[in-house]
Amino acid sequence: MILRHLHIPGLTPYAHASKLQDILVARLLAHKSNPALPAPDPTIITAQFHPVYTCGRREIGSVSEEQRDYLTQSTQWGKAEFREAMRGGQTTFHGPGQVVAYPILDLRRHGISPRCWVDKLEETVIRTCADYGVQTRRTENPGVWVNEQEKICALGVHLRRNVTSHGIGLNVDPELGWFGRIVACGLQGKSTTSLAQQGVQPLLSVEDVGKIFVRTLAEGIKDIEAIAEIDEDAID
Repeated sequence: MILRHLHIPGLTPYAHASKLQDILVARLLAHKSNPALPAPDPTIITAQFHPVYTCGRREIGSVSEEQRDYLTQSTQWGKAEFREAMRGGQTTFHGPGQVVAYPILDLRRHGISPRCWVDKLEETVIRTCADYGVQTRRTENPGVWVNEQEKICALGVHLRRNVTSHGIGLNVDPELGWFGRIVACGLQGKSTTSLAQQGVQPLLSVEDVGKIFVRTLAEGIKDIEAIAEIDEDAID
């Protein structure tokens, strides 16, 4: 089976990647409802977003206007959007210097349980960071950490009829000041770090880190035999 990889070059709006993700999810769900339709290949989107704060589904409708205004006001690094997302988890930041990866696949088709899927994403991040000489770990809190205090990767997924979407945001070399404007993922007293802050040199390409993540994830799914790079024309 082929894992299709769409990397969106440059910086892209959150809404654009979200729309592509929704198209892929809808196609998988349509096949599950009508098996006579061709089964879509699993696909992973990697991207680097314009600055955006997103909240998880449990916070939808509960973030105050005052807080939204604060998060979207001008800063020394520019302005960020605010978006609601259907993923798990709480408010986090995505932006330049961070690789976002959205795998879209039918977990049942691959024999993966929801709990094992979260573990697989975390393990893939841990192995990706190790590829650059950075040792990371799981803790009692969600995501991937370099120690008990510093988080390097946020994780939030959404499942509908075993079709998974959303995924991870791994910090390569973002402006960490953006994270200081929120209680990232609702965890008081914790901080955010990056591969660059952990001493990885020379500075990394977000695209290259994304490719390592995709390759590592594919290696962990037993029926994935190859990766095929695609562009947006293959989805639209």
